[in-house]
Amino acid sequence: MTTPDIAARRVLGACAALMVGALTLTGCSGNAHASSSSDGGKDGGSSAKTSTAKIVISAKDGSTDASINSTGVKVSGGKLTDVKMTVAGSGQAVPGSITANGADWKPKEQLERGTKYQLSATAKDSGGRTAAANSIFTTVTSANSFIGTYTPDNGTTVGVGMPVSFNFDKVISDKKAVQSHITVSTNSGQKVVGHWFGSQRLDFRPEEYWKAGSKVTMNIDLDGVEGANGVYGVQKKTVTFTVGRSQVSTVDVNTQTMTVVRDGKTLKTIPISSGSPEHTTYNGQMVISEKFVQTRMNSQTVGLGGEYDIPDVPHAMRLTSSGTFIHGNYWYNKGNPPFGSQGTSHGCVGLADAQGAQGATPAKWFYDNSLIGDVVIVKNSPDKTVAPDNGLNGWNLAWSEWVAGSAA
Repeated sequence: MTTPDIAARRVLGACAALMVGALTLTGCSGNAHASSSSDGGKDGGSSAKTSTAKIVISAKDGSTDASINSTGVKVSGGKLTDVKMTVAGSGQAVPGSITANGADWKPKEQLERGTKYQLSATAKDSGGRTAAANSIFTTVTSANSFIGTYTPDNGTTVGVGMPVSFNFDKVISDKKAVQSHITVSTNSGQKVVGHWFGSQRLDFRPEEYWKAGSKVTMNIDLDGVEGANGVYGVQKKTVTFTVGRSQVSTVDVNTQTMTVVRDGKTLKTIPISSGSPEHTTYNGQMVISEKFVQTRMNSQTVGLGGEYDIPDVPHAMRLTSSGTFIHGNYWYNKGNPPFGSQGTSHGCVGLADAQGAQGATPAKWFYDNSLIGDVVIVKNSPDKTVAPDNGLNGWNLAWSEWVAGSAA
C-alpha cells in the first residue's frame, strides 16, 4: 500500500520534472533549491503542499490473508471522494458505499475466500488537496481458514431445549481461543456455558432449559482468530433467536403413551408405538432438530439390513443424528393391537397417521404443535440413555460434566 509520505515524494518528483533548472530535493521536507539558476539560489517558487487527508486500507498491499469481513477504507483529515474495488484479473466490480460523513467505505457484501482484489481510493482535505492510496491483496484461502456451521438460525423461534451448536469444518486445536470469541447470552439472565464434543463441535446451553419467551444473542467474532496452526476464522456476525413456549413431551415405554406438557399444563396424552424388543428406543432427553412433512426412511442408511424402505414417512421429526425420529405411521399392521399397546418400531417413536400426511391424525396434531428445539423425553425403555452428542442432546450430561467440557 502506498503511504502518504511516498505519495508526497511522487508528487514532488513530478513537479520537479516540470521546473526549469536542476533541483535538488532534500528528504521529504518539501523544500527545493536550485543548484544553478539565474535567481541566485532563491526558491524557484513555493513548494507543493501535501494533502492532510490520510487514507488507510485495512488490507495491506501484497497481503495474502486479508479478511473477508473487515476489509475497508478509512480516512482522517479529509473525506473520501472515490473508492473502486475490483476482482483482480476479471475486473468485476465489488459494490460498496462511502458513509455520509465521508470517513469510511465498506463492501456491501462479504468478500470471497482465496480471491485477489484490487482497491484504489482517493480523498480530499479541507483545502481541496487530493490524496490517493492503492492495495492489491488476496483474501484468506479455504485451506487456511475455518467456518463454523451453526444452529439455530438468525430470527428463528425455537423450543426451550434448543442448544446453540457449532460444527467447524476444520479440526480446532486452540479451543480456548475459538470459544472465547463466541459469546452466547440471554435476557433471562441464565448463565450459558460452552462444551466441546471432540475437536470440531462446540455447543452452548444453560444449566436448565431456556426460559420461555427469552431472547438469546450469539456474538460470533472469529474473524482472524487462529483456531489451529495457520488456520484462521473468517466469521464476524451477531445472531439472535427467540425461545417460544415451553413444551416437553414424555414417552413412557411401559404404558406406550406420550404426554405433551406445555407451559406446565398437560395438553394431550397420545398412544404411541416405541421400539420393539429387538430394536429398542433410546432413553433420555432428546431435542427435535429437524421437521419433515414427508421423508424417505431406509433401514440400510442406519446400519440395518433391508427391513424397510418407506419413501413417504409422514410428519417426521428427528431426535438423533443416528436416525431416531418421532414420526407418523400409516403402515401399522392392522392385525396388531392398536397404538398404545406394544412397541413395534425399529427404535423410533411412532404415532398413528394416514398416508400422504393427510387428515386429523395424532401424528399431524403433534407435528403441527411442535417446534424445532422442543424436548421429547423417553423413559422406561430397556435401552441405554442416548449419547449427549448424538443429536442436540447435551441435556443428558450433568451440569458439572457440561462445565468441565468448556475450554474458556
